[in-house]
Amino acid sequence: MHIVIEGQDGTGKDTQTDLLVKYFESLGEKVVRYSESGTNSSDPFVKEIARLNYGSNQDIDNRTRVMLYLINRYEQWRKLAEPALKNGDIVITTRNWLSTLLYEGYCAGVSKSLIIRLHKQVMPEPYFHPDKIVILTLSEKEREARRISQGERTSTEVWKSKPTEFQEKLNSGYLKVAKEFNVPTMSAAGTPEEVHERLKKFFEI
Repeated sequence: MHIVIEGQDGTGKDTQTDLLVKYFESLGEKVVRYSESGTNSSDPFVKEIARLNYGSNQDIDNRTRVMLYLINRYEQWRKLAEPALKNGDIVITTRNWLSTLLYEGYCAGVSKSLIIRLHKQVMPEPYFHPDKIVILTLSEKEREARRISQGERTSTEVWKSKPTEFQEKLNSGYLKVAKEFNVPTMSAAGTPEEVHERLKKFFEI
């Protein structure tokens, strides 16, 4: 089973992934989880690409970022997801190609058709058909409160350091993408445990 959890920063993607991993492991399942960003990867190559991509002071064109994200996306799919899925394990990823469509496409102005075409040419077809996928949503007020409590509001990462106007544009972009690509959304409001129970029912697991 391949599960994808999408959503803007502060919606609790990592927290919900942690809880899902514990839940599945309690059932005796083997779980492979990773973030497509590659920031927490143990793979030196993937981690270096992520370092380049997320440095706020890097002079990198947004089209270049599309390709850098795609490199990490492909490498992690090839090295982690494919072997696990073939083995019958559960794979949980935070973010997928929709993040690139949102950040670099809707918000940074890169051609959305270019982003789609590149991904279709590089990523294998099964990648685009996860068994379960959701975009977590949260009001701007609640999302900002979470980011502040987590110390993210002053982050120097290239996207997290963008002004409120950018974040609001990103938030509306998620709703557009959800509608355009028929991706379900779910409110991430509430305690982590409440959202976890809601997510299990949402995924019917």
